[in-house]
Amino acid sequence: MGPEQPANAARGAGTARICYNPAVMKAVILAGGFGTRLRPLTLDTPKPIVPIFDRPFLYYQTDLLRQVPEIDEVILSLNYRPDRIEARVGRGADAGLPVRYVVEPEPLGTGGAIKYASRGIEDTILVFNGDVLTTIDLQEVVRTHRDRHARATIVLTPVENPSAYGLVETDDQGNVRRFLEKPDPEDITCNTINAGIYLLEPETFDRIPDNTPWSIERQYFPSLVERSETFVAYVDRGYWLDIGTPAAYVQAHRDLMRRRCPRGPFASDHATMVHKAGPCDVAPDAQFHGPCFLGAGSVVGPAARIGPETVLGPGCHVGAGAIIEQTILWRDTFVDDDCVVRGAVLGERCRLDHHAEIGPGVILGNDSTIGAHSQVPGTR
Repeated sequence: MGPEQPANAARGAGTARICYNPAVMKAVILAGGFGTRLRPLTLDTPKPIVPIFDRPFLYYQTDLLRQVPEIDEVILSLNYRPDRIEARVGRGADAGLPVRYVVEPEPLGTGGAIKYASRGIEDTILVFNGDVLTTIDLQEVVRTHRDRHARATIVLTPVENPSAYGLVETDDQGNVRRFLEKPDPEDITCNTINAGIYLLEPETFDRIPDNTPWSIERQYFPSLVERSETFVAYVDRGYWLDIGTPAAYVQAHRDLMRRRCPRGPFASDHATMVHKAGPCDVAPDAQFHGPCFLGAGSVVGPAARIGPETVLGPGCHVGAGAIIEQTILWRDTFVDDDCVVRGAVLGERCRLDHHAEIGPGVILGNDSTIGAHSQVPGTR
């Protein structure tokens, strides 16, 4: 992995050298969305605190931000259910960095949200979209930004099917040339897309109107190109996933378990294929086929079978003879005796009474109940 441009002179009209403060940097995580694509899981659980295993997804991003010692604060730009996020995250003790909350008075778009969250800040800002799981080396991104004396740096990631995305085209020095919105096949000139990670200099925010919805992708970034300002790309070829859909949310767990994304509880070479995050009550004849994850306080009854790519959140109960495979259970969900659940996602405090069956692709929101002997057929 690494930058795909030499650290040579910047181009064009925006060539004034920027004086960076090497000791201080702020991080802004854009986490104000409604999480519509993940419903019903996000109806009362905002996306930043949707669990990956037993930790809020937000913490996987703050883990990365801790790579950069200059970052002394994470600013969460919020709009939807900020109270729930603050109640879970607090001031950042478990996140590993101090956390401050900025709540938009109304949805301001990505550009408007960044400007609103960064009021009074003059130092470089590292921006993360709130739904990106990645293994990027952020220190290399910072180094590229400073070596090029950039006003903005955008991280790009290559994709196999570029026709399905908006593309970002660069020149042979790594300067961003233009944005292509889902081009026709004959117009495709590259395979790199916006990865949702940016380094920005606040002095450029004067072009974003105050308290006005504004897009960083469609308005702010194109303005940098139009003015020939130093706007460079860092192409990262490591792991990258937008977890914003149910299929991607499940894929994230599978990739982490299979070490395709070497982060989280399965990343260590010494990790076992059946990971217990704390004390669990497991019957001697319960069967496990890893990789699978058991949150602290989980109960697995006699002759129950926990199949591969299964996650039991903290405090889950799996009754005698139950079968759980390729399924994610959020905390405190109760699966009674002889139930069968395959390929599903169940929110917090769900209850399945005895002999209930759930098929692949089913998603149950928090506090759902399925009666005894009921069947919820799969959606795929």
